[in-house]
Amino acid sequence: MTWISAIFVRFDFIEMAKNKFYVVWSGRKCGVFPSWEECKEQILAFPNAQYKSFSTKQEAEKAFNEEYKNFIKSKNNNTQKGWQAAQEKPNILSLAVDAACSGNPGKMEYRGVMIDTNKEIFRVGPLDDATNNIGEFLAIVHGLALLKQQQLNLPIYSDSRNAISWVKQKKCKTKLQPSEKNQRTFELIARAEKWLNENDYSTQIYKWDTANWGEIPADFGRK
Repeated sequence: MTWISAIFVRFDFIEMAKNKFYVVWSGRKCGVFPSWEECKEQILAFPNAQYKSFSTKQEAEKAFNEEYKNFIKSKNNNTQKGWQAAQEKPNILSLAVDAACSGNPGKMEYRGVMIDTNKEIFRVGPLDDATNNIGEFLAIVHGLALLKQQQLNLPIYSDSRNAISWVKQKKCKTKLQPSEKNQRTFELIARAEKWLNENDYSTQIYKWDTANWGEIPADFGRK
């Protein structure tokens, strides 16, 4: 049993923004599609699908004649601490994750939200005697596992440098000590670490630029 199957997940495939044109470089059919519905038919459950939205048909047709790699961030742009290089604006066809904790430690929960529709696709918690950093870590891994399970080629945004770094290291480096009260939390940590060590993934993980973009869409709004 995978880590993701151990947690109840609600996932409805998300309707993307309208009035866009979609380029599919790798899918069941390749080309320029005038709606998300037509694009989705080509890439949903297609391994390592390559696609991107554009504002105009002219931009899309031009992009289709170029290579997909010209429109994505290179993995070589990672900073030394393990998160992706800064972007001018977020990719709206993405999953945002965040956590909230009442106290430190305290009751913690985390969730994932599609940026383009602001639709919540998973939420876990509250869990007793946990920390915000733990929640941020679990949220990223939950997102990674979910996207891989659904074979979706979407990036993930998190506003936690610590959590992104822990995911890169495949280790939740919390200083919180296990107890009877937080047993469930440490079970999830163990499953997340196990998943990271047993699975490869192509999902890009980006640092959400709160200063320039505002609160991450998955924020619980409890500040």
